[in-house]
Amino acid sequence: MRALGLAIVLVGSTVGAAAAQRSVMPSVPQSLTLSDAVDLALRYNRSYRQVANDRPAAAWGVRNAYSQLFFPSMSASLSFGYSGAGSQTFLDQEFTQESSTIGSDYGLNLNWRLSGTTLTQPGLARAQMRATEAQIDGAEVNLRANVQQQYLAALQAEAQVRIVEIQVTRNEEFLRLAQARFQVGQATMLDVRQAEVAKGQADVRLLQARQGVIVEKLRLYQQIGLPAPEDPTTLVLPDTFPVTEPEWQLGTLLRAADMDNPDVAVLEARAAAARSSERSAKAQWLPTLSLSAGWSGFTREYSNPDFLVASARGQLDASRTECEYTNSAWLNPGQTPLPCSGLALSPEDEQRIIAGNNVFPFSFTTQPFSARVSLSLPIFTQFGREADISQASQLADDAMEEVENQRLWVRTNVSQAYYGLIAAYQAIGIQEANRVAAQEQLRLATERYRVGSGTFFELLDAQVAEQTAEADYINAIYAYHRTIATLEAAVGRPLR
Repeated sequence: MRALGLAIVLVGSTVGAAAAQRSVMPSVPQSLTLSDAVDLALRYNRSYRQVANDRPAAAWGVRNAYSQLFFPSMSASLSFGYSGAGSQTFLDQEFTQESSTIGSDYGLNLNWRLSGTTLTQPGLARAQMRATEAQIDGAEVNLRANVQQQYLAALQAEAQVRIVEIQVTRNEEFLRLAQARFQVGQATMLDVRQAEVAKGQADVRLLQARQGVIVEKLRLYQQIGLPAPEDPTTLVLPDTFPVTEPEWQLGTLLRAADMDNPDVAVLEARAAAARSSERSAKAQWLPTLSLSAGWSGFTREYSNPDFLVASARGQLDASRTECEYTNSAWLNPGQTPLPCSGLALSPEDEQRIIAGNNVFPFSFTTQPFSARVSLSLPIFTQFGREADISQASQLADDAMEEVENQRLWVRTNVSQAYYGLIAAYQAIGIQEANRVAAQEQLRLATERYRVGSGTFFELLDAQVAEQTAEADYINAIYAYHRTIATLEAAVGRPLR
């Protein structure tokens, strides 16, 4: 009981230590670059780790396939048994066992099987391993794209906050200007109230924009796979992304996507594995060679050794009686009598019998070595073999069709992203011009209202136009960056 309690304590402490180790998570640095965010996501994103966990199983599948081809399987057995005293009846014969027995036996067996399946299994396992690696690479590309998109979304939310903060400051100035003009009789209370409403609306938009930053940073932590702090706004995103004119050529991007797109690579690897499965199914036509070998031994010990001594004494007594009868009834006068006096059990013989019975559990009686070689060839399998081959061929053909369909899909996505990038870059120039014009319009409206030539409604209209132009400009810039990220994901590798 003491040992059992100690074992429970040790197991409990081990489980507790493992749980504590799982609960300890690294903290995200306060200043997080995009590269650091991707590195952390590759380590802690649960969805990616689920895919990456398939690699060891696939590697062991390859080892298992080669092991089945070149090495026999080996098994060892050891058993112990007990048989009570009594009688057993088999048909009309009754067998009696005067003493209970205990026994043990061992076996060591080797088996090796060579068939079409084992010959083609290594190629199939390697193809499945390549498919697993391609799937992991594809998950990594997709994770990088998702983290980059979310990183850009957080930066865009912060840019929107800066725009709204400028608007709040400007509305405070407008409110002071309206109050000053009202005090000197150059404006009405309506202008003051309109300025107060505009200031309140700007304050609300600032709250919403700051809430948007919190949401986007929380989603960034989620993409990385780590818990967010209590105040996500403490996270600083220092990376900047310049806007440059796209210089990539569509043809070059399409060729790169054919070679690097992870989804295409995954489907190609699966198609290769399907072809290997088809070859494995066709290999059922080949004969099967089987080899087996084994070593074994046993022990059998009577629990009552006196039974063996009595049995041996009884046999010797019967032999001595027969010997004496022969001497008296069958020998002619003058013949040498048989030595009957030696047919008796001495104390040394009894000890030897008792010692010979003391064999349990490991004094085995070794059995002769056995080996077997067989060759089999299936002739008629009720068309099961043909059905397997047909199904494997169908799956292989479907996999190739899926590859070609995915290639077309990728070409469409790359082309769409490329033309979208060109349009996004051009939109930035247009929005920049609109922003400059809106800023000039707001400046003129402010001066007109300051000198009393314009109304406050004109000033508010100009401010709304400037706010919209600023927001559209920021959205255009980040739409450009997101389109590049989408194009990189479609191609399958970074472009800048």
